Amino acid sequence: MPTTLTIHDETTSGKRTNSLTLDFLTERITVRELIRGRIYEEVQDYNLKAPEYFQGLVEPAEAEKVLNGYKLKRRRKIDWEEQYQKALEAFQRNGFFILIGDRQAESLDEEFEVKVETEVSFVKLMPLVGG
Repeated sequence: MPTTLTIHDETTSGKRTNSLTLDFLTERITVRELIRGRIYEEVQDYNLKAPEYFQGLVEPAEAEKVLNGYKLKRRRKIDWEEQYQKALEAFQRNGFFILIGDRQAESLDEEFEVKVETEVSFVKLMPLVGG
């Protein structure tokens, strides 16, 4: 049975700006798997619904930052794998950090237990440009 995890985007001041629910099939995942799940879900959601703005972790290519997220200069599908690679690079260069409970994730291969009550927050430190 899948375990549901709710993740949040937060500003550096602690204000929550976006939330997303993910399902995982195992009780333990790595930070890399968390990022992969998040990117895949948000890109698939955008590609299916085609809203005016993309509200994701990484700015897609040919997009501009606007108040409500990112606005693509032309309507197109976003490639989740490009977004995922850019997100991994951004994590490694400290473009954002991830809080799991009350501690900061330090590496992509760090494992943690997935529980319903686990608080996970992505905190962006600078604008992220991606695929």
